[in-house]
Amino acid sequence: MKYFNLFSNVVITKGAGRILVSDLQRNVSELYPLELHELVNDLKNHSIEDILNQYDEESRPAVQEYLDVLLQKEYGFITENDWDQNFPPMDYKYEEPSSIADIFIELSDISLLKKIKDSVENLRVKHLVIYSQKAFTAEDFIKTDKMFATSVLCGIDIFSPFHEDVDRLFINSIHQHVERIFNLTFYSCSKSPFKVKDEFRFTVQFTKEPLRISSCGKVDLKYFNTNLSKVSEAMDHNSCLHKKMGIDLQGNIKNCPLMGESFGNINDISLEEALARPEFKKYWNITKDQIETCKDCEFRYICTDCRAYTERNHKNSEGLDISKPLKCGYNPYTGTWEAWSKNPLKQEVISYYEQATYKR
Repeated sequence: MKYFNLFSNVVITKGAGRILVSDLQRNVSELYPLELHELVNDLKNHSIEDILNQYDEESRPAVQEYLDVLLQKEYGFITENDWDQNFPPMDYKYEEPSSIADIFIELSDISLLKKIKDSVENLRVKHLVIYSQKAFTAEDFIKTDKMFATSVLCGIDIFSPFHEDVDRLFINSIHQHVERIFNLTFYSCSKSPFKVKDEFRFTVQFTKEPLRISSCGKVDLKYFNTNLSKVSEAMDHNSCLHKKMGIDLQGNIKNCPLMGESFGNINDISLEEALARPEFKKYWNITKDQIETCKDCEFRYICTDCRAYTERNHKNSEGLDISKPLKCGYNPYTGTWEAWSKNPLKQEVISYYEQATYKR
């Protein structure tokens, strides 16, 4: 008798109409029909011979074809006489020692960074994302990096408006003086001033789009990410807000700068005090398995969430918004994508957020 053994690093996510097979070692995901999910479940309890005997002669080639795919993709292997017990189930429990892993700041003046410097250390923040409405000078970039020179920060990501001083010499001057900046994005750029090669210690990107912080929250295949950390966090926590903190342009401390609820202002309280507020973590453990429509989506563990922009039509027993992200155009029941902004059913909610953004 032969038995199929699924590797423990392979995660199969069942959706309403398809499954997603994620290889967390190779960091790739592929779509397959629901029938493959049924077969894999059967293979957990029966030998290959017993399963093939359940089908008539006409259906067996199709089953064998699925088996061949599982082996060709190296999702598992075959053993004789019994299952191989040397591959126990993987523990997908997500561990993150930082009190806050990421901070997203909507910035008008870099002096604000001085107010959070000590808190970044105390909370063991790993990543700092800065969105500036004011064009950063080379000195601004260098000052920002030096401010956190002895910090536990792993990296700083900065979005700044493009300006005419930005050229290769400008970027090179930053390159020579920074250590923690890992990405610079210049937006509202009519064209790239030069071709970026692998010559700097950080990535440099130029985009024509007049990026706004309200552009966040879009759900698209190009943003999906297959890796162990991402998937394990999404299984038990909210993939957007877990261990995240935001500061908006007015200094309000929030789960995300785009969300309405504030837990104090950075000019009055520390980040530690805001984090200690009872309601701050209320969305941290709302997983995609609890969110309407997302719970039936095969992409739910490799996709990010958004609680700032939702369809605003479902709440759980605790009054928390568990509606589908507004900026998602995928329908897991039909397996099709559409332009979310053109969906007639979303126009009222889109209008609501446009008015709310204008009031900000």
